Amino acid sequence: MRLSRYFLPVAKESPADAQIASHRLMLRAGLIRQTSAGIYAWLPLGHRVLKRIETIVREEQDRAGAIELLMPTIQPADLWRTSQRYDAYGPEMLRFTDRYDREMLYGPTNEEMITAIFRDAARSYRDLPRTLYHIQWKFRDEIRPRFGVMRGREFLMKDAYSFDLDEEGLKASYAAMFAAYLRTFARLGLKGCRCELPPGRLAGLSATNFTSSRIPGKALFSTMRNSRTSVNRSFSAPTKRPSPG
Repeated sequence: MRLSRYFLPVAKESPADAQIASHRLMLRAGLIRQTSAGIYAWLPLGHRVLKRIETIVREEQDRAGAIELLMPTIQPADLWRTSQRYDAYGPEMLRFTDRYDREMLYGPTNEEMITAIFRDAARSYRDLPRTLYHIQWKFRDEIRPRFGVMRGREFLMKDAYSFDLDEEGLKASYAAMFAAYLRTFARLGLKGCRCELPPGRLAGLSATNFTSSRIPGKALFSTMRNSRTSVNRSFSAPTKRPSPG
């Protein structure tokens, strides 16, 4: 398509609330437009970039043996009450009722739904192991959305969920996904550093994030020399200093 026929609304000036270079450049180059706090429209050029990133993520998930499906953004509250996370999740969850007064929510994540789907479909141990994933929009009502699409309230996210027979199977599924993430980062030209986190509402007994050292950033993490593993200092529990002597 000729540029004269393309929709590319560039801007000469940066918005005053754009705090970082990537946010300013994406706005000025016509990749995105802000529609509300932490919510953005992806314009044609930005959408092409987003779809290319999605393609890389999808190819590496498929290569790892994961199977794609698509779950809805809207979920019934009863699913989350069964897992006892409905009240525990906090104000980041967008809750509402439909016309029949049924309690619903805009999914911030999909553990409850994928578990219900697989539970109802699995018939025996022969259905295991399986890793299912989807790429879908999420909404978390962040108290301070900032840095453009880096910390928005609505965002496109890949979730993968493994169902395994035992702990050894879980470790094998984790290793396959860990390798897939490293390949994805390499294809995107990113250096991901493994960062250990304490368990939380989005994790089980252990949690690992991949971090990238950038300015500005929110979290503090420590990396030992000659190591590719970091510890997130923003979430680490304080250690007790030994008493003198």
